[in-house]
Amino acid sequence: MDPVRLALVPGEPAGVGPELCVRLAQAPRDYRLTAFADPRSLLAAARALALPLTLVDPDRATGRAGELAVQEVANVATPAFGTPDPHNAGAVIDALRLAAEGCLRGDFAGLVTGPVHKAAINDGGIAYTGTTELLAAHAGRDVVMMLANDIVRVALVTTHLPLRAVADAITPVAVERTLRITHAALHRDFGIVDPVIAVLGLNPHAGEAGHLGHEEIQVIEPVLAALREEGMQLVGPLPADTAFLPGKLRGFDAVVAMYHDQGLPVLKYSGFERAVNLTLGLPYPRVAVDHGTALDLAGKGLADPSSLIAAAETCARIATARRRGA
Repeated sequence: MDPVRLALVPGEPAGVGPELCVRLAQAPRDYRLTAFADPRSLLAAARALALPLTLVDPDRATGRAGELAVQEVANVATPAFGTPDPHNAGAVIDALRLAAEGCLRGDFAGLVTGPVHKAAINDGGIAYTGTTELLAAHAGRDVVMMLANDIVRVALVTTHLPLRAVADAITPVAVERTLRITHAALHRDFGIVDPVIAVLGLNPHAGEAGHLGHEEIQVIEPVLAALREEGMQLVGPLPADTAFLPGKLRGFDAVVAMYHDQGLPVLKYSGFERAVNLTLGLPYPRVAVDHGTALDLAGKGLADPSSLIAAAETCARIATARRRGA
């Protein structure tokens, strides 16, 4: 079987994304990468790191150490390490869209993405809430954000919302959609035959039987009951403050949290370096780093590439599993 081909988007050119891609390219791989980026940014990062980098046409890529295939997406302004330029917002978004289009066409089996700078994109005149939302709209699919490491997988019912808006967004439709997409991905992409999913409540103590809120009783519990009737193994709604205890986690294949900061701080504390961000529900696997642009580290050679390496390995593994199961 030929190696799977993955599209790679470094993200914000003034951040650590380009240098992480350079570090990723240093080791031989059993998958093929094509970076959608400005070659000058990648070469500048390689010089800053004093690492070898040979850029090649995608058709000539071999996967050798120190080599990276590139499809050029030119920046408008020359990036300065640590200083995002809103003039480059269009190039960042173009790289994501072109790579996603390549995945939809079947040119690539998956998409790996580095960190973007949301403020710079919005300051550049492009309304942007996150790459997860952008890719969902581009593909016309309902998606779920999941972060995962070697200890726990956490999927989210809501993603980038102000906390004041979260409760109104916890609807039966949103909870059911999240659980169905998560269940299907655990089975298809992770090879878990009958996944067990823990579902957190929205309120402290999972609502304390209605004394601390009614979302559990009125919204979450009826959805869980209906899906259990279909055969899903769902545990909850559970209090979030105890659901992540190691003894409990061992019995779960994933945890579904109601909002971003309910589940992700625990995941990142448990293993930030090897954590990855997955977009479940797309026609192709998309895996990203779980960290930001780290502007203060850009160009200094201090950024840890572990999350990007884990993202690429995870994407390749899922893409290979999908191809075998097709």
